[in-house]
Amino acid sequence: MGVEEMVQRIWNEARPEGRTAVPRAILRTLSLPCGAAVALRNHLYDRELLRPTKLSCLVVSVGNLTVGGTGKTPTAILLAALLKEHGYRPAVLSRGYGGHAKASVNVVSDGNRVLLGWREAGDEPVMIAGALPGIPVLTGPKRSLTGKAAMERFGADILVLDDAFQHRSLFRDIDIVLMDAARPFGNGLLLPRGPLREPPHALSRASILLRTGDAHREEPLREFPSLPSFRGIHRPRELVEAATGRVSPPTSLQGQKVLAFAGIASPEAFRRGLTALGAKVISFQAFPDHHPYGRSDIEALRRLAAESGAARIVTTEKDGVRLADFPDFRAEISLLRIGMEITSAGPFAELIFSRLAY
Repeated sequence: MGVEEMVQRIWNEARPEGRTAVPRAILRTLSLPCGAAVALRNHLYDRELLRPTKLSCLVVSVGNLTVGGTGKTPTAILLAALLKEHGYRPAVLSRGYGGHAKASVNVVSDGNRVLLGWREAGDEPVMIAGALPGIPVLTGPKRSLTGKAAMERFGADILVLDDAFQHRSLFRDIDIVLMDAARPFGNGLLLPRGPLREPPHALSRASILLRTGDAHREEPLREFPSLPSFRGIHRPRELVEAATGRVSPPTSLQGQKVLAFAGIASPEAFRRGLTALGAKVISFQAFPDHHPYGRSDIEALRRLAAESGAARIVTTEKDGVRLADFPDFRAEISLLRIGMEITSAGPFAELIFSRLAY
């Protein structure tokens, strides 16, 4: 069992297991300095001993309290498209996790062309750029710098920050926080003992709560009764042939024998989604989030497909980005494109635009 798999098992334990006692103790010890650093940083901002930079344009952040796949990137895509539709000139800013580009400002897309690959920019920014023609996408460690560049170079009048709830050094007009509907705080413990990036009371900084996931039962949140809350559902939008871009409805998977694989934060959610579409997932391979695929992975997946008798190989759109170096394999696979659907979409949009009008 790998380290990441062990940590995930510990986070998801309903009851502590004896064999995980030592790793749990180690993770709990490591969480103490992490928690202290988070508490100190939040104290400095809360007491205004540190002050966020305020840009001369509107800023909307999409983030969460936990690590893992709550749907931040699909929500950022939805929000940027909504803003553009209503006459704004948005740009999307990302830290560019996993990308090797070292400049303070990296233009992933100028709105017309995708200029950087996933190795330079990270897989999520490249996926965002592909999904949002006409909208610039930039990466860099300091959002104040990438934000200024977006305004000066591309005339952006509103910035959408992907995964930035903890990035308090830039002032934002709206903070949208996503949480898993079934386990909003995971096991309730801070990294690395649990999935929390900061304690639950940090939600007091949020403007809007978006509860996501495919849970049939939601855990109620009674601590923040005045926080506007909406429900977000991950919806399969279309099935895309990776090599050609040809699109078919997700229902075309119904009854097909599928080999599926995913290197995302919640691979099991992807598998459940395929099953819900009626696909017969006869083999499934999970990889770590942001996994950089190599030729050995490709050959192993091909062998698995042949041995299992799969009629189709399916993965996520984000994984498809990281397979750009293997056009021969991309010709053999399909990508399931997922979007975020917000229930009560009208009231959600009205709240967004009313907050921006202040």
